[in-house]
Amino acid sequence: MSSIRSFKTLLAVVKHGSFAAAGKAIGLTAAAVGLQIRALEADLNQVLFDRGARSVVLNTNGRRIAAQAGELVARYEALAVIDDDELSGTVVMGALVSALMGAFADALWNLKQAHPLLEVKLLAGLSSDFAVKVEQGELDAAVVAQSPRPLPASLLWTPLYAEPMVLIVPRHPRFDLPRIRSPLETLRRAPFLRFDRHTWTGVLVKEVLRQCQVSVREEMELNSVEAIVEIVRQGFGISIVPRLANVHWARDQGLRVISLPGVNVQRQVGLLERVRHGRQRFTGAIKQYFQAGDGKRRRKSRFA
Repeated sequence: MSSIRSFKTLLAVVKHGSFAAAGKAIGLTAAAVGLQIRALEADLNQVLFDRGARSVVLNTNGRRIAAQAGELVARYEALAVIDDDELSGTVVMGALVSALMGAFADALWNLKQAHPLLEVKLLAGLSSDFAVKVEQGELDAAVVAQSPRPLPASLLWTPLYAEPMVLIVPRHPRFDLPRIRSPLETLRRAPFLRFDRHTWTGVLVKEVLRQCQVSVREEMELNSVEAIVEIVRQGFGISIVPRLANVHWARDQGLRVISLPGVNVQRQVGLLERVRHGRQRFTGAIKQYFQAGDGKRRRKSRFA
């Protein structure tokens, strides 16, 4: 019968990409890691890896088992909870950088204040990358934009808050931008900084442009909302971005935020997790924070 240690070894191989690297991380030789993995495969009667000369890659069975192994290990570690009302242990989460700038950071701060034994490890990145890592058990959960495509049945996405898509224009452009009354005319004439069209937020930008029925002068494509905002602030172009929660747009001395007529596109930000996992009390607390309206009240207080 396989032990929790065997599942932890499996997860180490998944994370580090080889038996040798996994062994170095967990204090075993590559041979010992290989023996544990072969014993695990024998117990499960399934081959979990496609083995190459210098690396091992999870096959279809392996990806399914690894996700379940992550849940088992998390449940086992959750047994160390001090009492029924206390959240403790380590949670590994992914989050959009923009989410860390606003309401989600408030939620984490409040949970940490209420549960000092709780440790949260955060990784910043893109929504589409996080979805794969959550499914495979590398992350307990992630704060991501809503996927434009159906998610696997093993994943659950819960909306937390919405950010309208808006046009941002520099107050001091370094390009020719005469006085233009129409935002749509500005879109047509000014150099446009596009959010990576292959990302989930990039799909929303494409939909905004479709609703506006304009062709833009595309100058640059980036995969960071924060980088785009800064480049616009410095006067090098315009862009369409989510109006980030908790950012003091009205006080910004470098750019103007303009609502686009007839556009009703919003970026929905939510919590992505597996349907079953060992950190559901933590993710439940995050969702409860927003459902109770705490995030919305704090955003309003910042703008008061």
